[in-house]
Amino acid sequence: MTTQNSEAEADRALKSKHRAMWAQGDYPSLAAEIIPELGAILVEACGVRSGQRVLDVGAGSGNAAIPAALAGADVVASDLTPELFEAGRRVARKQGAHLTWQEADAEALPFGDAEFDTVLSCVGVMFAPHHQQAAGELVRVCRPGGTIGLLSWTPQGFIGRMFAAMKPYAPPPPPGAQPPPLWGDEDHVRAILGDRVTDVSAERRTVRVDRFETPEMFRDYFKERYGPTISVYKNIAGEPERAAALDGALTDLVRDADLGSGRTVLEWEYLLFTARRAG
Repeated sequence: MTTQNSEAEADRALKSKHRAMWAQGDYPSLAAEIIPELGAILVEACGVRSGQRVLDVGAGSGNAAIPAALAGADVVASDLTPELFEAGRRVARKQGAHLTWQEADAEALPFGDAEFDTVLSCVGVMFAPHHQQAAGELVRVCRPGGTIGLLSWTPQGFIGRMFAAMKPYAPPPPPGAQPPPLWGDEDHVRAILGDRVTDVSAERRTVRVDRFETPEMFRDYFKERYGPTISVYKNIAGEPERAAALDGALTDLVRDADLGSGRTVLEWEYLLFTARRAG
């Protein structure tokens, strides 16, 4: 019993840390300015339509949930960090979308078995630390024959490489936690979903990011708005040499990936994965 209590307490502490990480900065504005089209791409790939019941896991400010609601679905936007919901509510009101916002841990979803026709996540569930546990929840709450749709950054793509560049400056991950970009590896996702899904479709695509004039502007934007980047810099606060090294690593990453001439142009790779829950 003592071991179980200790594990439960450690999990609560980890989730509290994750919630705080995403509450800092301004992820809603980043998602709206940098990757506004990705949610709609996932909704279309899942074939969301009027009358369906849809769950968005790790919804953030509703990048996918709002397009699903506008398609006529009955949508629940769930996230561990409810601080992100207010920005989503403002966008939903402006666009005339009606949906439910609910705080929820992707690894312990507060919903019934087979409750949803479609369960999707746009660069959201990939940040749940325990991949097998989160995958099990995605399947559990989806009805047999229903759709599971995931859009995740790939390990070899730009965001995957950015996480690799930040890793030496981040605190050690807790036991059992897995890197988020693994959700962008088709073999990994197939393995954690297993034979509980059928009709798998997996496609690597890219999104073009061209709003930054220089690599330094990109770096500073993420230092100000992106929770994981902010947390890594906080971890080395008071260590100016390491902070300068991380500054250099991030600007070098952008410079190496730059496709533009005179302006920074990046292509971020993601995996678009859809499947049906086995009957």
